[in-house]
Amino acid sequence: MDGRIFVDADACPVKSEIVGAGRSHSREVVMVASHDHRLEQQDGVRVVQVDRSDQSVDLYIANQIRRGDILVTQDFGLAALALAKGVRCLSNRGQEYSDGNIDYLLDRRNENARRRRGGGRTKGPKALTDEDRKQFLHSLTKLLLDQQENKFL
Repeated sequence: MDGRIFVDADACPVKSEIVGAGRSHSREVVMVASHDHRLEQQDGVRVVQVDRSDQSVDLYIANQIRRGDILVTQDFGLAALALAKGVRCLSNRGQEYSDGNIDYLLDRRNENARRRRGGGRTKGPKALTDEDRKQFLHSLTKLLLDQQENKFL
């Protein structure tokens, strides 16, 4: 089995798509969530439950991932750590995080946090649509195929 697919699963809306893609490509899926989120055991899926503290999921994933793995997360900070380890990262909407866009995303996140602390308002993410789910699955499948092809180079 090649690299694993790690999932920051606390608020991940595309778990079923990830499990299906993992099975199709013979990849182990590792769902990591706090004890506040109940996850079902499934074939090909390892469920890891961590304590409720703020960064427990992120710390577990950061300590387990390695080059060749894939990470699905909405957390730009965790994605930045993963990229530094040679891990490919996707958002829940199928955007691939890269060295070319992660600094911008982190800066934008920090600017929005400053604005909120100052009493300003920022928009939250749009609701996930069926089209978003299809885009995510397309992006994940493309990434899995890319890794499979490049393994032999």
